[in-house]
Amino acid sequence: MEALIALSAAFVVFVLPTSLVWRLGRRARIPGWMLAVFVLAGWLTLFSGWALSQRAQPFLFPDTSPCYGAEPVSQYFPPDSFCRHDDGELRTVNGPDAKFVFWAAAGVLAGVPGAATLARHRRQD
Repeated sequence: MEALIALSAAFVVFVLPTSLVWRLGRRARIPGWMLAVFVLAGWLTLFSGWALSQRAQPFLFPDTSPCYGAEPVSQYFPPDSFCRHDDGELRTVNGPDAKFVFWAAAGVLAGVPGAATLARHRRQD
């Protein structure tokens, strides 16, 4: 029964939004490769943002948390995690490479609808 619930949740969370975006894009006659880039950039933005904001939280193994002995602080936008140490200083636990992945994916996600609009207008002319 738990497997059925997990499968249903995965369907609702992953498959349903992806198929909805894909169908709406195909209905608007957006090229398939552009839709694939948009969907992949969207999922990459979502997962990297979640990972960046939750990295300091001690989920499974608190002894190996980056904030062991300090208070974890999460910031959701722009996504980042910090450790508040005893002296009150906030230190980030995410490096610049991880933040670059998020911002690159978010930039692609923001730019694809404009590119799709241009591609559609060029095809109609």
